[in-house]
Parts: sequence; C-alpha cells; structure tokens
Amino acid sequence: MSGVNYSAASYSHVGMVRKINEDACLELTWDGLWAVADGMGGHAAGDYVSSLAVDSLRQLPIIDGLDDFTLAVRDTLGRVNHAVREETVRRGVAMMGSTVVVLAARGDQAVGLWAGDSRLYRLRGGRIERLSHDHSYVQELQDSGLLNEAEARVHPRGNIVTRAIGVEDRLELQAVSVQVQRGDTYLLCSDGLNKTAEDHEIADVLGHADPYQVVRSLVHLGLTRGAPDNITAVVVKAN
Repeated sequence: MSGVNYSAASYSHVGMVRKINEDACLELTWDGLWAVADGMGGHAAGDYVSSLAVDSLRQLPIIDGLDDFTLAVRDTLGRVNHAVREETVRRGVAMMGSTVVVLAARGDQAVGLWAGDSRLYRLRGGRIERLSHDHSYVQELQDSGLLNEAEARVHPRGNIVTRAIGVEDRLELQAVSVQVQRGDTYLLCSDGLNKTAEDHEIADVLGHADPYQVVRSLVHLGLTRGAPDNITAVVVKAN
C-alpha cells in the first residue's frame, strides 16, 4: 500500500444530557474506510438515519482503485439519502437526517467526503488542520466575518446544518483529496466533540501514539465539559 499502513480506533458516547445516542461510526481499517454520522430528528429518526448510513457503507464490496471506491461511497450515500426521504414521508414526520463524514484511503492517497458539520481533521508535524468545512448556519456567519470560532461554538443556532443526508432530494457531498504521509493522524468526529473542545486541545490529544487511547481521551475531554450532545471520534494513524 505505497509504504503506508493504517491503524485506527473509534469510540462513541451518549454524553451527559441526551438519552439516545444518535451518532454512529465505522472503522474498517482493513478496507481503508472510516466514517462518522450524526443523526437529526429525534429518537427513532436520527439514530435510524445515522445507523443506515454507516451500515450501508459497511456492506460495500472491496474495490481496489480509489476513484472507483470513492464513487461507490458516493452512490451508496446517495441511495441512503433517497431511502431516508421516502421513509420520512412514510412515517409522516417533519425531518429525518444525518450529517456524515467519510475518509476513504488506498495506499498513500485518500479522499474525505462530508455533508453537514461532522468534521475531518489532520495532525501533521504537530500542527492540526481542519480538512472539512462545515455546512452549517454558524459556519456561514463565520465565513461572512460575523462570528468568530468561540462565538460559533456557543451560538443558539449552532445545531442548524445546511447540508445533510435526508435534507434534500439529492445529496451533495463535498470532497477533499489527501496525500497521506507517514506520521499523519486523521480525526473524524461529530460536533459533540469540537463544540466542547478547542482545536489546540484536540491536537494535544491526537499526538499520542495509541489510537484507542486517543479516542478515549478525546471523548473524556468532552465529558469533562458537560457533553450536552453525543460525542463520537474515529482516529486513523498512518504508519
């Protein structure tokens, strides 16, 4: 695999306030596929959508080329979006949806795909970089210069996403191509983490070698801040 091997771990927690965990995650390191989905719409809606997204990705066949693999991920999530739209009508509810962020890798090449405000980060050389860009109301305010990061984290409309599975008839996934280097650490997380911890705090934890200890520490960090939302983290290390 072009000299790059991957190790990973995942951890999800309901948090300190919510009764239902509407997050779901996927850790298929042997197949170079990782994902986090954060459901919306309340019990029996949000958790249904996030689980459907992750379970559908889990059933993908092994595909060698990254371009074909990425296309299969897009097609799968597109079908999930269609199924969710139909299920929303069948149940007669106002909204069922889920954010999603995916990392797909083949050797030292990877692609990040996302819709919503679940995030993809990279730690390289001790420096953290957000590779995804939130599809959210507060991100639009930030882009316009009306909010800073700290204000966005506590904004009363911080839970409004502008793109997600189930929101529109056609799912629009944003993508980023990634040249992986040995020593890189990648983090996929739901907003329950980044709304309770700042990027520099996340970076400090990501620097540790063991992915399992990293995900446990990240979730613990969120829990010490009260964890008003579900928290999910998937950490991928390139060795």
